[in-house]
Amino acid sequence: MYVALWPRLLAGSLSLALSAAVQAAAPKADVMIWRLDCGQIQMNDASPLSDTGTYDGRSRRLSNGCYLIRHGAEMLLWDAGLPSTLLGKPIDSQPISPTLSVDLPTQLAKLGLRPDDITRLALSHYHFDHAGQAAAFPKATLLIGAADWTALRSTRKPAGAEPALLAPWLTGKGKVDPVEGDRDVFGDRSVVMLAMPGHTPGASALLVRLRQAGPVILSGDVVHLEAQWSLSAVPSWNTQRADSLSSMDRLQKLAANLGATIIVQHDPSDVSKLATFPVASR
Repeated sequence: MYVALWPRLLAGSLSLALSAAVQAAAPKADVMIWRLDCGQIQMNDASPLSDTGTYDGRSRRLSNGCYLIRHGAEMLLWDAGLPSTLLGKPIDSQPISPTLSVDLPTQLAKLGLRPDDITRLALSHYHFDHAGQAAAFPKATLLIGAADWTALRSTRKPAGAEPALLAPWLTGKGKVDPVEGDRDVFGDRSVVMLAMPGHTPGASALLVRLRQAGPVILSGDVVHLEAQWSLSAVPSWNTQRADSLSSMDRLQKLAANLGATIIVQHDPSDVSKLATFPVASR
């Protein structure tokens, strides 16, 4: 009897390996994604990208991507890039030198959209290079990891955060939806926020299922460069080292199990994995 039950028990245990929100499923709504240009970051000192000295004495150029996702009639913006105050700022010799060539409202206008057309603004985490232009979308519901939201509201400002960038929500004028664990954003498993703590306490990645291109995972800052996967390179500015390594492992295994393409948002070599703006990936 036990032998006969074993296949069923094994199947049951495997089905629990992935949460219901992220199990493989074809998208039910019309889902499209555009990569938006949210700046460049020149790291003249790349040493913070690893707390074990991997990048000591090196420099790296990082891209900074934001992503517009259409789900039926709804528009979700994933991350809000660098602040618009950096528009046209030249790259200089500072250890970290960010610049922005075009803002989000300008890019949305090329798609016939206004900031008020964005119904949900989901942030991978609270750092200024991902929340920079958030205030341009005050009518959007803000989705952010619950632990990050708690940190932003504490009396001690988290490193790398500029709470003023999220003023519409921190002052109570905008709607906030703090996210605990994984979140099936639209209820059909086509767009899922994935809990990936470590870089910040409530950091997330985003799984998007496309009919033609298949599933993609937007990394947030689980890593900043593709090379960090094999090196297990944890940045020195991450809030929790063990959580960082666990999230790196989880994201890679999810991608393998789902057959998903990982988009490392800060790696310039990953920009070409999605269609070039203003074309959308489907």
